[in-house]
Amino acid sequence: MRAVRVRLSAMMFLEYFIWGAWSVTLGTYLGRTLHFDGTEIGLAAGAVALGALISPFFVGMIADRFFATERMLAVLHLAGAALLYAASRSDRFGVVYPVLIAYALCYMPTLALSTSLAMDHLRDPSREFPGVRVLGTVGWIVAGLLVGQLGLEATALPLRLAAGASAVLAVYALALPHTPPHAAGRAFSVRDVLGLDALALMRDRSFATFAIGSFLICIPLQFYYAFTNLFLNEVGLPAPASKMTLGQGSELFFMVLLPWFLVRWGVKRILLVGMAAWVLRFLCFAGGNAGPLVWMLYLGIVLHGVCYDFFFVTGQIYVDQRASVQIRAAAQGFLAFITLGAGWFIGSWLAGRVVDAYGGPTGHDWRAVWLVPAAIAMAILVVFAILFRATPRPAEGPVATAGIAGAVL
Repeated sequence: MRAVRVRLSAMMFLEYFIWGAWSVTLGTYLGRTLHFDGTEIGLAAGAVALGALISPFFVGMIADRFFATERMLAVLHLAGAALLYAASRSDRFGVVYPVLIAYALCYMPTLALSTSLAMDHLRDPSREFPGVRVLGTVGWIVAGLLVGQLGLEATALPLRLAAGASAVLAVYALALPHTPPHAAGRAFSVRDVLGLDALALMRDRSFATFAIGSFLICIPLQFYYAFTNLFLNEVGLPAPASKMTLGQGSELFFMVLLPWFLVRWGVKRILLVGMAAWVLRFLCFAGGNAGPLVWMLYLGIVLHGVCYDFFFVTGQIYVDQRASVQIRAAAQGFLAFITLGAGWFIGSWLAGRVVDAYGGPTGHDWRAVWLVPAAIAMAILVVFAILFRATPRPAEGPVATAGIAGAVL
């Protein structure tokens, strides 16, 4: 069994190494080397969101019904390798953007498929999966350190590095344990794929507030994901891709502490702290520089653990608490659709427009840029604090009893 866990851990390492190798520095490469404008960079960053919007259909219609998971991973990663390499060979937005969209349509389904494959081959997924999944974060960190320390951020080489890793994973996937399709022979339902059964939960004001708040907060968050590396390069922070891996280290640290905070603070306080951390992060970037105030840049990066774990992971826990067993998977799918899909796509477009609005021949007014998502996130935080009540779920209906002790106080 240990050998299986090692093989699954290696899969997770490569899965997230690929994403971490190209996505963090994409804005720097497109902006500084290819001279794309902010809107074009934002749209390119939003390609992943389009993949997140469409991938549930692919997984539900094809991958879960007709093909063994390991073979589907091999095909998708092989196609992804070719597409990433093609993106690295072009300097025209009209080519790069559609190729990145095609790549996202290949890559995003592999996140769900790799998780599903790992769960299928672990004896106790709830206990063993975190130890396997953590290698994904390690892979992301290693990719960032490699790209940053080799000074590759403004080049096409991160895309080619990711393409190479994707080809390696395509071959390696064929050596993973055989995993037959889960839904072979089952009728396809759009409601199942999009998690529409979870809409029954929206009758509850607090859950509706949570869902809408999660969607809205993902809009300013894309300023960070799409433009932080370009920002850090422009202000002169050395090897920013390597520095940004401090955020993943922070993510690991706060993930360990999250159960402790859940018991003592409850879901609402933790969600509010997560939102506040995003506001503070943007303000740190607005006020920091690569000189005497460099500590503000580092604080903004290190806050990633609080930003991600306290909002996204806690949000997943809240959904798990509120939904009954029958619609739990649908509820998580619905949350991913509105946040990683719709929220990220709109946020990527908006971030690009704002960066363009505060750009010029001598560079960008980053202080003004970062104050925009800070103000948006602050407004969402205030409304969320007023309207959201993490009330215990009722005993019957679409929500049920039980949950983590103290987490709904």
